[in-house]
Amino acid sequence: MIFENFVSRARTSIAKRKQYNRLVAEIDSFSSRDLADMRADRSEMLYQIHKQIYG
Repeated sequence: MIFENFVSRARTSIAKRKQYNRLVAEIDSFSSRDLADMRADRSEMLYQIHKQIYG
């Protein structure tokens, strides 16, 4: 039971990290011009995805 909990938490953590890295890569792919067109701030977007995924 303890081992199963450990494995489950590890899988959840890996899945969250994978999703976070994918979103960070997508945000990093936007040029400054793209962000200006969207009226978005890169650091705010990164903050929000971190908050969304990790709480």
